[in-house]
Amino acid sequence: MSIEHYENFPVASWLCPKPLRPAIAALYHFARTADDLADEGEASPAQRKQDLQAYRADLHATARGQTPSPRWAAQVFTPLGPVLQQHRLPLPLLEQLLDAFEQDLHQHSYRDRAELLAYCSRSANPVGRLLLHLYGVSEASALRRSDAICSSLQLINFWQDFTRDGPNGRVYAPQSDLQHHGLDTQALLNCQDSPAARALIRDLCDWAEQLMLEGAPLVHQIPGRAGWELRLVIQGGLRILERIRLMQYASLVQRPKIGVLDGPTLLLRAALMRPSQVPTKETP
Repeated sequence: MSIEHYENFPVASWLCPKPLRPAIAALYHFARTADDLADEGEASPAQRKQDLQAYRADLHATARGQTPSPRWAAQVFTPLGPVLQQHRLPLPLLEQLLDAFEQDLHQHSYRDRAELLAYCSRSANPVGRLLLHLYGVSEASALRRSDAICSSLQLINFWQDFTRDGPNGRVYAPQSDLQHHGLDTQALLNCQDSPAARALIRDLCDWAEQLMLEGAPLVHQIPGRAGWELRLVIQGGLRILERIRLMQYASLVQRPKIGVLDGPTLLLRAALMRPSQVPTKETP
């Protein structure tokens, strides 16, 4: 089984503990389907909101042990029901994901980094906390580091996807950062490359990298195969940032990506993640 499409889920799921794979797959399909309702196709914003509300109602019905509507039952809620019960998943974490997808319908820019991180706390961080719940890890330091990793992954996805988000009318670079570099929203909507835009992207990549390194010590709190899964997720995110740097921060005109040829590098770097080599400093 390969988890590929939804960026905040494991990308090498064959490393996940085998007994947890059905649960992770069920969570993935829940998040992927909701994300598609918010983003894919030609539906109007009003229709998307209505669909997400119906989807939320099916989640609540499933959590109560009731029969959901047939629309998403086979792919999403029939597999998710036993997972909710067996693993006692915190329902608010799933609802936070839906909150983020609904937010995407009406908010297409962010005032500052704090506001963008607040969005990440709903769109990305619940995924990490759900996985930690499955792994039986609940220490406060683990939750904090998981949030840093997931927020970083979300930010990296934004800095990777300028060429997709701009044409769709979305600017995730905070307005305060744009102003600092003398740029306006329209420049990013138009994917207009410039020295100022590249300086902006450099700062944004440095921010995402700092968050990732703050969370990286979590790999030593996650046992076994799951810990190795996390190592590869972290290294994959850092590799995207490296690709952006190698292209001189020109991600407004070219989308960076990693592929099969990056595999050996990611494996080597994952193997070299030792406690003494992973930064432990965390921002308050």
